[in-house]
Amino acid sequence: MSENDNLQDADGNTKLKTTDLPQPNDDGNTASEPISEVENDTTATHSDGPEESAKPTEETIETKDEVKTSTEDSSETTNETTPDTSETPIKADAHVEEIDEANAEDAEDDENAERHTLESKDYHAMSMEQLTIEFEQLIANHKIQNIKSQVDDIKSEFNSKFDALLDEKKEEFLSEGGNEIDFYYASPVKKRFNTAFKTYRNTLNAYYKERENNLKANLEKRLQIIEEIKGLVNAEENINTTYKHFKDLQEQWRNAGPIPRDRYNNAWNSYHHHVEIFYDVLHLNRDLRDMDFKHNLEQKTKIIERAEELAKDDNINRSFRELQVLHKLWKEDLGPVAREHRDEIWERFSNATKTIHDKRQDYYADLDKARETNLAKKEEIIANIEEVAADTSSSHQAWQKKIKRIEALREAFFNAGKVPQKVNEQTWSKFKGAVRTFNRNKNAFYKNLKKDQYENLEKKKALIQIALDNKDNEDLAATTPLMKKIQSDWKKIGHVPRRDSDKIWKEFKNACNAYFDRLNAERNEANKELMAAYEQKSAMLEEVKALELSGKPEKDIATIKEKIAAWKTIGHVPQNKRYIDGKFNKALDALFGKLDMDKAKLEMLKFENKLESLSQPNDTRLLDNEQNFIRKKITEIKAEINQLENNMQFFSNVDENNPLVKDVIKNIDKHKQGLTVWEEKLRKIKSMY
Repeated sequence: MSENDNLQDADGNTKLKTTDLPQPNDDGNTASEPISEVENDTTATHSDGPEESAKPTEETIETKDEVKTSTEDSSETTNETTPDTSETPIKADAHVEEIDEANAEDAEDDENAERHTLESKDYHAMSMEQLTIEFEQLIANHKIQNIKSQVDDIKSEFNSKFDALLDEKKEEFLSEGGNEIDFYYASPVKKRFNTAFKTYRNTLNAYYKERENNLKANLEKRLQIIEEIKGLVNAEENINTTYKHFKDLQEQWRNAGPIPRDRYNNAWNSYHHHVEIFYDVLHLNRDLRDMDFKHNLEQKTKIIERAEELAKDDNINRSFRELQVLHKLWKEDLGPVAREHRDEIWERFSNATKTIHDKRQDYYADLDKARETNLAKKEEIIANIEEVAADTSSSHQAWQKKIKRIEALREAFFNAGKVPQKVNEQTWSKFKGAVRTFNRNKNAFYKNLKKDQYENLEKKKALIQIALDNKDNEDLAATTPLMKKIQSDWKKIGHVPRRDSDKIWKEFKNACNAYFDRLNAERNEANKELMAAYEQKSAMLEEVKALELSGKPEKDIATIKEKIAAWKTIGHVPQNKRYIDGKFNKALDALFGKLDMDKAKLEMLKFENKLESLSQPNDTRLLDNEQNFIRKKITEIKAEINQLENNMQFFSNVDENNPLVKDVIKNIDKHKQGLTVWEEKLRKIKSMY
């Protein structure tokens, strides 16, 4: 049974109760009362839709007592009365309601449909800076009325992240001894976001204000059109003229413009109600009526076929959006069909709609399953954060590692995707609680650490004062060790508060540099003579390297000694240039190696030259070291000789010509000759004291 079965199906003399339409109040606004009792029901009704009749109101319109028509039309007249007014309206199915609600929202503005195709990104994974940029781009690139869903999500995510940051900053402030009443935190990104939101709000309010005026005016036009269609029932003019007037009113209706969404379905239902009365109650020209019915049936059949195709499409969102358009065409652009087809075509259209609706519900159910997986990931991340927060590591290095770990876990949490809406708030609260616990533990650690840092700060300030007091001290011998010591002490003290670190280091460094720059300046003056000596020794070294011996030992020894004496007269070189003495000794060794003379005498000549380099005024440490080395060497050689002589006792009955015996004897003689040289070196070095 279609909704129109509740309408009077008589072409003759009858009374028909019709609906009341809202009238403007004294202030010009449309009254808030429902258009009719059926319109007070939030459920939408459709032309050719399911059984959803309107209850009659008190107002009645009498049809003309006699309408002159053809004999064929007259044969169809009846004298049926109106149906029982106590019949309860039947609500539309949920799958139809969903479409009607979406179309009602779109009907307020032709450009509203953009909201269906506007992308909603993963705002949960974005930082506050990224959310602000995304917000600004939405305002700049899209109609303000179409971005509400995205703006709500962005605002929710931004506020959640900012609240978490605010909690963290507040904990830090309190951990440093601040009073809660004095806490204040200013964020540039928050200020930028607030500016964008203010722009959005002002632009949206301006849009709504302008649209409200247009919607009210359009609603008045449509209500007036309905009234005129109602009046056609009693028109005392030629039926063809009435029909032409009716078609003109339909065209005016199509072009009347958008109306408020809360009046959309009611107005359309009332319009269709009276359109169907016009078709069903008045005794119209059959050809004109059938032509309209046929056209409407053909178009609605095409809509049904397209809806059935969409029901097979796996792109759920695209199918749903196009289905909205099909329902809009069905409801807004097409009129009724012949009574015998109404239930059939509506049932087909409703079934296709339900199929798409059910697939969409399944899609969101699958989406919830995927979000359950995301929930499991986030719960694991939260557990990891709680584990890190429970770690009792007490070193700065360990805490730095934990801070990096928490930052990585926070990033993973935001990248894990959305969770089911029913647990979203609970999951977010649990996450914030785990992070807050970690931050409190971290702040407590660094609060204690800062106590140590303040103590270190006082110690370093004391060293700065010592450096300042001694930077101009003229007693270089006593001050230099002191300045070196406080530099060493500075390194051992440890960290100070970060805000003081650079400042006190600069003070300390400047005081120390002032002293050592003065010290180095005085040393550089003394080093001028040392550098001159170095230049002379460098030239002499090249001469010694190029020296050619005569082959006469006595003469060549005299020449070498002259070079040694000349080298000594040059004097000392800078500390970092003393390597040149080693090069000179190597050059002398090369010359001594070329002499044709007794090896023992040659060894003593080299040793005497070495002793000259070791001898220092008022400092015998180098000579002492060399003497100790010689004594140790003599002891080792004597021990080796004793061992070899003891071994000879095993050869008492062996011929001295035995190769093994001869080798031992030869080795003993060699060690005794070496012992003689080392004992001579010992006597020589003793004579240097």
